[in-house]
Amino acid sequence: MSNSLVLVINSGSSSLKFALIDTVNGEATLSGLGECFGLPEANVSWKINGEKQQVQLEASGNHHQQAVDRIVALLDELGMKQDIVAIGHRVVHGGEKFTQTVKVDDTVLEEIEKLSDLAPLHNPAHVIGMRATMKAFPALSQYAVFDTAFHQSMPAKAYTGAISRKLYNDYGIRRYGFHGTSHYFVSREAAKVINKPVEKSNFISVHLGNGASVCAVKNGKSVDTSMGFTPLAGLMMGTRCGDLDPSIIEFLLKKGWSQEDVFNELNKNSGLLGVSGLTSDCRGIVEAMEEGHEGATLAFEIFCYRVAKYIGSYMVALDELDAIIFTAGIGENSLPVRSKILENLKIFGYREDAEANAAARFGNKGIITQPSTPVAMVIPTNEEWVIAKQSMEMLHS
Repeated sequence: MSNSLVLVINSGSSSLKFALIDTVNGEATLSGLGECFGLPEANVSWKINGEKQQVQLEASGNHHQQAVDRIVALLDELGMKQDIVAIGHRVVHGGEKFTQTVKVDDTVLEEIEKLSDLAPLHNPAHVIGMRATMKAFPALSQYAVFDTAFHQSMPAKAYTGAISRKLYNDYGIRRYGFHGTSHYFVSREAAKVINKPVEKSNFISVHLGNGASVCAVKNGKSVDTSMGFTPLAGLMMGTRCGDLDPSIIEFLLKKGWSQEDVFNELNKNSGLLGVSGLTSDCRGIVEAMEEGHEGATLAFEIFCYRVAKYIGSYMVALDELDAIIFTAGIGENSLPVRSKILENLKIFGYREDAEANAAARFGNKGIITQPSTPVAMVIPTNEEWVIAKQSMEMLHS
């Protein structure tokens, strides 16, 4: 068994994803999910040799701890526990405090908890997962890898809002950005494709999934990104509205909407779901559009148009552009979305290579534009590998 195995944990408010990553090749030896925490149907499931297995958790008690304990038992049963050398945790928000991966200790846990105002649904859950894992693996070093860390290289002109300085000083209101591990990974992989050092490479990374963001990467560093103080800003997403006139919030509050109603509307009922009236799943949107559904067609058009607008605007942040990178579930697999975005970018010279575009999906990477035209490519993301590798690097530093 490899001595390069890192257990990666992504603890959410009602779920816990896990993967055992071989840091030599990036492959997941084992992966699974604990879900429905807080409900009677709470369970942990995993796949071995393509076969799914599942166990129920006890109806009451700490489901995060139960899930971690079950994962430990599973690793024991499979003879893998003794080969794990470190544990890496995904943390959504590191604020301005954390600019790189750190070893987890009591002080770090306290700091992550203090940042809960910035990520109330995520950071408290991360801490619960970390405490449970530290209890289960007391002898192993554990590391926190932050979604926001990659974007801490943004200049002040990119992260500062056009608001009073008091709001920044008192509450830390600024652009933080997310999907950092994904943008970091694909920009490094894209540099290999074009055979340039990443420190001399410039990309616009387009992470399109249920959550979506664009990042301008200059000489390997993030210099701007579309998500903001929270993941609600920027692109239209599966259920999130993206950029919106803030006066709409005041308007709805005056109409008698509660703060919770407004939050739910913008985060859970908007985006592809809200415009189409059908689904938040891009595959369903494309299918309905092909059948002539008006709402789905409009949702598709808005989504692709807004992505193209962001790409165009982020060319301002770069001195030159080596390639556009498409990644994540939609970015890696939706040919119609990629094709439409490139069509919207025709003023910049982008021309789709239909055959190459069709080939770059289901885990395949590749350049999807015609020769002698500006480059766009598909790079499958691997955020778990980033977390595992950075944890391993810290372990040996």
